[in-house]
Amino acid sequence: MSNIPSELKYATSHEWVRAEGDGTYTVGITEHAQELLGDMVFVDLPDVGDEVDAGEDCAVAESVKAASDIYAPIGGEIVAVNEELEDAPESVNNDPYGDGWLFRVKASDESELENLLDAEGYEANIDED
Repeated sequence: MSNIPSELKYATSHEWVRAEGDGTYTVGITEHAQELLGDMVFVDLPDVGDEVDAGEDCAVAESVKAASDIYAPIGGEIVAVNEELEDAPESVNNDPYGDGWLFRVKASDESELENLLDAEGYEANIDED
């Protein structure tokens, strides 16, 4: 059973979102997703300043098994990316909810968060897979 922190919101495409309390939101992929992908070998992140729409593919996680698009769970401006992943993509595997975060977005419409799942909803979603 994957770890699904209750304080986060989730997209059905396996991204998590954490509110930082200043209008920005940190995004990563879930433990379940990194388990499916296997060992990360490369992560292609968006550029700071990019504008993304909710549901838009904006990054790629490449593992020993596959390359997988990563979607923006909410729209807005990319205000930070985890540059540490360039040298240590395995952080996504080792600490998906901490050091393995991918990017931070300044939400253009915080009501989009209402479209995301809570931990219980996400767990039910992956049980259906």
